[in-house]
Amino acid sequence: MIHRIFLLPGAAVMPNSSKDRCAAAWAGALLPLLLPLLLLAPPLRAQPAAAPQREPLDAFPQTLLSIRVAGPRVLNFKVWVADRPNRQEQGLMFVRELDEHAGMLFKFPVSQQLSMWMKNTFIPLDMLFIDGRGRIDYIAASTTPLSLDIIQAPRPVDAVLELKGGACERLGIRPGDQVLNAELGKSH
Repeated sequence: MIHRIFLLPGAAVMPNSSKDRCAAAWAGALLPLLLPLLLLAPPLRAQPAAAPQREPLDAFPQTLLSIRVAGPRVLNFKVWVADRPNRQEQGLMFVRELDEHAGMLFKFPVSQQLSMWMKNTFIPLDMLFIDGRGRIDYIAASTTPLSLDIIQAPRPVDAVLELKGGACERLGIRPGDQVLNAELGKSH
């Protein structure tokens, strides 16, 4: 560890040896020359923490997913999987458009009270909160872009599927519909 010591007028260093006396003499001689430079130097500023790097969506794994709705009809989607904490944090942030049959799946190892938000998300999303059996428990429809409001289901869930805002209404997706995917509905 490097320590920097600055002597200010009126400060005294008590030399203990001839080496210390020599260093004190040099410091005393240089201080009048260095002090104006120190006063003119720009102030040191803390550097802001680097923003986390965004990962391109094409680097996220993708999977096919289906939703069995009333009718009985089956709707097919190709979704990105937020499979790591940094990808879960990023989600669909900064995305400017989304196909009607695309989305992102957030899967968690155990049921929990999940909280989502729309920070840096430029498009409205439908958030489908999915229980451990793969059933849609709750839908937060057409969430507000860029909002920092917390969005969560009333009960613990195992996954969240984000689709284009309004997709649930247009396609007839409702709570109780079954989401079919190899990762959903597995026992813990």
